[in-house]
Amino acid sequence: MSPNKAQELAWLRTISGELATLTVTRLEDTLPWYGSMPPSRRSAVGLVAQTGISSFIQWYENPGSTPWIASDVFSSAPRELLRSISLQETLQLIRVVVTVVEERVAPRSDSLREAIMHYSRDVAFAAADVYARQAEARGLWDARLEALVVDSILTGESDDELPSRIAALGWHGDGEAAVLVGSAERSVDVDQMRRTARHAGADVLIGLQGTRLVLVLGRMAPPQPQEPGAAPEEPQRTFLEIAGRLADGFADGPLVLGPTVDNLIEASRSARAALAGVAVARAWRHAPRPVPADDLLPERALAGDGLARRTLIEQIYEPLLAHSAELMETLWCYLDNGRSLEATARELFVHPNTVRYRLKKVSEVIGWNATGARESLILQSALIAGSIAQQGGRRQPKRGS
Repeated sequence: MSPNKAQELAWLRTISGELATLTVTRLEDTLPWYGSMPPSRRSAVGLVAQTGISSFIQWYENPGSTPWIASDVFSSAPRELLRSISLQETLQLIRVVVTVVEERVAPRSDSLREAIMHYSRDVAFAAADVYARQAEARGLWDARLEALVVDSILTGESDDELPSRIAALGWHGDGEAAVLVGSAERSVDVDQMRRTARHAGADVLIGLQGTRLVLVLGRMAPPQPQEPGAAPEEPQRTFLEIAGRLADGFADGPLVLGPTVDNLIEASRSARAALAGVAVARAWRHAPRPVPADDLLPERALAGDGLARRTLIEQIYEPLLAHSAELMETLWCYLDNGRSLEATARELFVHPNTVRYRLKKVSEVIGWNATGARESLILQSALIAGSIAQQGGRRQPKRGS
């Protein structure tokens, strides 16, 4: 070590306390966010600044120690630092420290001025590395937490901690939710699917379990009342429309959307229906993609899905039974006669237009159209399931007029 450098090192150690004091003063004067922090956090940030000055002196003595000396600046209080300030604020902190040291130290010699420039660059890279590693660790933690939340929804084994876990993921969904289930390769572009969902006005939780890909969809925000005179907003997309935009991210095979539920906590019901639908979707040769799970109610019921049977009974059989025995009778006859208006009219001794009117009323009551081939299958399955459930199938609607 040259005599000049030894003298400079001795001088730097002498003024290190002065530099630390000047740095803290400058932080308070130039960075508003520093002065507004709680004392404990402010102390942690000040400690990092002081460590940076001490590390510079060590580095100047032995420049070969760059890799660990620069990183050591942030090891004094890494958790407090990352919790207290952002990467942008950290760079502002580095700038203040470098400015103070440069103003006080650089005029002494050109070698010190050059050393400050090199060291400030190393510290800036060290700061970026600390935040990058923290972001990577957070990303891995978020992925594990997201997988845990999706698994809880699929199994229905939710507990009191599920809402807090969902909140920790930064879930922006509000109100209704639905579950989309299909298959995918392990190389699925998760980030692209998130972007697609966001552009469609939905938030999404993604779970990849082997080759099964599960998306839990939620609306980004509830529709807001429109002010008078405001330009009309784009209509809110249905979950089926959102699922259609996401379909390209899935591999070939069945893609089933569970029914809409009121909130994310109840999404397990949508998930059960979607999973049951995937298991039987191939039984419908021309099933659309995606297909609503409720459009697969007959196949699901035949496969032993209790939820499908209850849905058929509660959404179709019981509303018809409660509304009108006449409509129930007409529907039975129409389906038993191969959806023939004339044959149904002859059996009931009414005009075919009367049958048409009654079938229209059936559609208004339950929302299903008996004249369509697929929907008539669903309605007939509902009548059969309801009849079996009602007194062991012995009670049938009375035929004839």
